[in-house]
Amino acid sequence: MVRRTLPAVIALLLSPPLLAGQQTLFSFVRPASVVNVATVDAGMPQYNAEQTAQGEVLRRVVFNAAERPTLRMSPQSGTWDWSSGRFLTLRLQNAMAWALTLDVTVQGNDGRTLTSRIDLPAGPAQTVMVPLTARSPLQQGLRAGPPMPWSFGGQRVLLGSSTGAVDLAQVAAVSLSIPGPKAAQSLLIERVGIQDDDQAWQAAYRELIDAYGQSTRSTWPEKVTSDEQLKASAGREQQQIKGWLAEREKQPLDTYGGVTAGTPFEATGFFRTEKREGRWYLVTPLGHPFYSLGVNAVAADGGRTYVAGREGMFKALPQQGEPLSAFYGQGNNDDGNASSQGRAFKKGQWFDFYAANLERTYGAPCQGADPQAPAQPANCPPAKLDSARWQRHTLDRLQAWGFNTLGNWSDAALGEHQRVPYTLPLSIVGDYASISTGMDWWGRMPDPFDPRFAMATERAVAIAARDHRDDPWLIGYFADNELAWAAPGDDPKARYGLAYGTLRLTTDVPAKRAFLKQLRDKYRNQEGLSKAWGIELSAWELMEDPGFEAPLPSPEHPEIERDYQYFQQVFAQTYFKTLSDSLKWHAPNHLLLGGRFAVSTPEAVKACAEFCDVLSFNFYTLKPQDGYDFARLAELDKPVLVSEFQFGSRDRGPFWPGPVEVAREEDRGPAYGNFLKAALAQPTIVGAHWFQYLDQPASGRLLDAENGHLGLVAITDIAYPGFVQAVRKSNLEAMDQLRAHSQAPASP
Repeated sequence: MVRRTLPAVIALLLSPPLLAGQQTLFSFVRPASVVNVATVDAGMPQYNAEQTAQGEVLRRVVFNAAERPTLRMSPQSGTWDWSSGRFLTLRLQNAMAWALTLDVTVQGNDGRTLTSRIDLPAGPAQTVMVPLTARSPLQQGLRAGPPMPWSFGGQRVLLGSSTGAVDLAQVAAVSLSIPGPKAAQSLLIERVGIQDDDQAWQAAYRELIDAYGQSTRSTWPEKVTSDEQLKASAGREQQQIKGWLAEREKQPLDTYGGVTAGTPFEATGFFRTEKREGRWYLVTPLGHPFYSLGVNAVAADGGRTYVAGREGMFKALPQQGEPLSAFYGQGNNDDGNASSQGRAFKKGQWFDFYAANLERTYGAPCQGADPQAPAQPANCPPAKLDSARWQRHTLDRLQAWGFNTLGNWSDAALGEHQRVPYTLPLSIVGDYASISTGMDWWGRMPDPFDPRFAMATERAVAIAARDHRDDPWLIGYFADNELAWAAPGDDPKARYGLAYGTLRLTTDVPAKRAFLKQLRDKYRNQEGLSKAWGIELSAWELMEDPGFEAPLPSPEHPEIERDYQYFQQVFAQTYFKTLSDSLKWHAPNHLLLGGRFAVSTPEAVKACAEFCDVLSFNFYTLKPQDGYDFARLAELDKPVLVSEFQFGSRDRGPFWPGPVEVAREEDRGPAYGNFLKAALAQPTIVGAHWFQYLDQPASGRLLDAENGHLGLVAITDIAYPGFVQAVRKSNLEAMDQLRAHSQAPASP
């Protein structure tokens, strides 16, 4: 560790003005007081400051290649009192030609910390503002905040988020670090200060969304500025779709979208699976191979966002009595799940920007309306979503773009048109017991040992299958979505989160009784268990107590891990068998399409393969093979469906790029094509479903505040032209490749 004391006097140099309400604690180029600076695997190679191309004068700090090179600042004696502060401010410039990840840590005198991870872009200096209490865009109802840096008070400002807590009256140190650089990285720093108001934070979210539901902070080619632009775009697209649909009619496809080349399969009247020549296939009701190219969430309600309590975020909401006020509604997504924790604005009045934009584009005009009159003219037809028109147009789009499947959570009415095969979700709700694995994003794990779970499953499957039992257009049902089979992370407590979580519960929970019975049958008493697990259990009843902390697996006691694995295997088998038995009774003609795994365990995947017709995974990776070990999947010998994948960017309005980010909109199409090629190269994969049809609202969707650029279509109902052209090309190539596989000569 190297320590330096900055001199009391450095020549007066150029620096930008302070923001209103900002106090300088210390300056790296002309300090007014003595500050201790310590470095670990970092340094300030030049004694003098340097001038940037923009005329600012800052001090260079070099972070060397190490696990966590750090610059630490502390008062010469005692602690700082920041109790009146709202933000820590740092005047910084990334001296590299690429973005850097910077961790800022504020340490209290009692050892507690507040941390902020900053994505520092290349370019001119900015004032980085770190909230001194835990704060994030979720407190404004958004998964991701508006683009940073932005201009406020005449300066480039970058607002960060923060987690943790410190006693602001006793701040011991501030640290800047870069996690794990592979080579030396440089920052330029001018001053550190405290901001005593949150005007910048409030301004960042004021009038953030325009009348069409788009971001006001940036522009892009498809951005809408008038209703006339919406109408003109719709007219142009209609001509393109008409041409593409005409081309589709010439393709050798059966009624359901299966390829008609090669030796047909047996036609059973419903979708099924079959393995031929080492490759798995979905087979249409007419007996032709089918590669499921799907889109999730093809629905007209995806443009809803809460407005209650944050009306100032929206530049132009319709007034009550105006035609578009028909698209207000009420909701409540305060469900207590981890997905809603820390989020504000999750209930109350919402507005549906997508439906409003459809009305602007296709709605009947007001006869003789005065455009200057703010009130609704008496002769305006009522504003409402034309569902029939939307359904026809959406199905035209999907077929023109080369898709052949309606993925999960799509409007059920679309399947009734008998144009595109569809899937349905099984969402099992009830008052059965549940277990926390430590994940719990969408809720706790259902307890399949609870008889009430079997009853809830029976009810859910009966309702789901009621109107679809004999429909050949239905491919099958998904077994819920992204259940918490494990906790996030690679440690044993995450891997065996289901076993740990079960043993912490009371014996009122059937899963715990089942686990204890398993252990009792194997070990007979506490002495046998104590020896096998390397613990001292004085009485069996101690395991029955709530909060029991089971031991971690260890090489010295291999039975611990074996017992956890066996319990989790039986748990998963019981879960999937319950669903399978019910589906065979109520919907014997349709497939059970697996659990849409996000977090999984080998036990859960194996049980899914045992009782489901298809394994399904949500792969947020560059290619499917990055999401799971396909050699292990091949051993299970089951077809695999990629039930979600996605690529997003930050240059089309919504602030979140989704789990898999690409640099630009133009990169989404190639990423889609590469993913699909990799999927087709894997003989177990029988399809891939894009997530999702529509961009999420930039102001956050109702469910969990996600606000991603994920869509084929913008909130304005304008399709992203370059992306859908690239997607169509890849989808058509996929059909050609499936046709080639089908025509390949059989092995001797």
